[in-house]
Amino acid sequence: MPDITTTRRTDRPTEGFRTAHLSAHPDRPVRLFLPADYQPKYAYPLVVLFHAAGADEDAAARLAPQLSRRNYIAACPRGSAPLGIGATGRPGFAWDDADPRAAEYLLDAVAHARREYHVHSERVYLVGVGEGAAAAYRLGLRMAADVAGVVALNGRLPKPAGRPLFRLKAVRGLRVFVGHGANNPVVPLSAARRDSRLLYAAGAAVRFASYPTTHRVHPDMLRDVNRWIMGGVNPDPDAPVFPPTT
Repeated sequence: MPDITTTRRTDRPTEGFRTAHLSAHPDRPVRLFLPADYQPKYAYPLVVLFHAAGADEDAAARLAPQLSRRNYIAACPRGSAPLGIGATGRPGFAWDDADPRAAEYLLDAVAHARREYHVHSERVYLVGVGEGAAAAYRLGLRMAADVAGVVALNGRLPKPAGRPLFRLKAVRGLRVFVGHGANNPVVPLSAARRDSRLLYAAGAAVRFASYPTTHRVHPDMLRDVNRWIMGGVNPDPDAPVFPPTT
């Protein structure tokens, strides 16, 4: 991510959820999750969580403490395409494949998190759930040099829209985790395996895992994603997987 001159806060705000309103995107707030016992001197990984179609940033944010209550700061953006009121009585959103401001919105969300909190600039992970996986893939593959890894849970690679989905040189070495329900009726397991093989052939460092679920996020998915991310943050297996307390 580009360098940002920060005036981030140095106090220790409490764990929990906060809403960020970005001046350049007034109709697309970002939900933030701050980990327990936040340490302002520790550079946290930032997990950007992309919700499924028909959901919103709050739905994605609810996954953050299930992933880990201590290891990450999370930023949960809102899809650009409104779908109206859903079954839960809340407005739902989707990710527009042709959104010309998608990268700008992501960068602004990351920049806000970095201004407010201590985020490690080289540890930004894009995590997509369901249809949100396509958004995570699209932005992560396009901005491979600026992200530490991409996670797709019960999703699939987006179809190229008039141009290659990624450049081989840029994707080489990118860490990718693909977690998929073995009985997924929306995106067949075979499709997720095919996406994994394509990325592996392009030179990405891909890990694939299937789970006994359908199109829902299985708890073991989040457990494995946490371990996978922290394995990149702390390659030493004896190193702590959370910031030390004071």
